[in-house]
Amino acid sequence: MQHLLTRIVILALLSLPSWALSCPRQSKTAAELIQTEQSWAQALDNHDTNSVACILGAEFEDADPSGQLHNREQTLAQIPKRRPGRNKLSELHPHVLGDYGYIRGLARFEDAQGKTVARVRFTDIYAYRDGRWVALAGQETLLPEEK
Repeated sequence: MQHLLTRIVILALLSLPSWALSCPRQSKTAAELIQTEQSWAQALDNHDTNSVACILGAEFEDADPSGQLHNREQTLAQIPKRRPGRNKLSELHPHVLGDYGYIRGLARFEDAQGKTVARVRFTDIYAYRDGRWVALAGQETLLPEEK
């Protein structure tokens, strides 16, 4: 029964347009792009589907490290299934080009004991809409283990 209730809640959240959520307003700056990435990573760590829903645009599409494509709904549906751990972001390089921007960085995923289990180089592309940055696309590349 719990599993069914969880699926119903997730489907209800996915069907809400992002404007129906209480999404924070932001300025159109590189610093806000960095803050958006940090908020996204923290929301994933906390299995917070609502916060990620505020960040992803309706047309969002992600290419994961294995080359698989995931749309917004698929991406949001995976959040409750994420394994425990923490994303640590570094090397964040934001670029603002009018109403669009992109950011490149390095995400280091640590397990519950603090051991790095994956390093991913990423690029996320954004549009500035309705007073906030909205992710349109993402690309991740899995990096080899550090020696």
